[in-house]
Amino acid sequence: MNPPFFSYCPHCATPLERVPVGGKVRPRCPVCGYVQYLNPTVGVAVVVLKGKKILLGKRAPNVSYGGTWCIPCGHLEWEEEVREAAIREFEEETGLKVKIAGIVAVHSNFHNPQQHTVGIWFSGEVMKGKPQPGDDLVEVGYFPLDNLPQPLAFPTDRRVLEEVKVRLGKGERIAH
Repeated sequence: MNPPFFSYCPHCATPLERVPVGGKVRPRCPVCGYVQYLNPTVGVAVVVLKGKKILLGKRAPNVSYGGTWCIPCGHLEWEEEVREAAIREFEEETGLKVKIAGIVAVHSNFHNPQQHTVGIWFSGEVMKGKPQPGDDLVEVGYFPLDNLPQPLAFPTDRRVLEEVKVRLGKGERIAH
């Protein structure tokens, strides 16, 4: 699939030319010099464990990957600190207020050719609230790491869940 390049400059509306810039052919404005770079967005997720169970959410039918399960997640907004974004997104999705305890994993996500992301999975501790689906989820619940609901939405969630299982099996803490 071709990346989503602009045809016209977003600054001056001049048709863009495709020229080599930084070792790749990129859209560049011949008038103002604007270059369109395709940079990934930042996704954030929070891993909340209760013993050897993890909190997961089922995605609503009307959102991407509807009907599949995921670690509650969302996107960082402009001028938002990543930990605050994770706390905000988790509460919007699950109704739970969490405290971030550390980083579980950081991975590149290439499953959606239209939107590449860099995901940061934080470990979290529930501070208050009762699990209830909100925003993009229709169901939330705790599931044993060795009996997860299927299908999972994101390949990187699958990878993170496997990493968590291995680390717990070795007696390690999840946050670092």
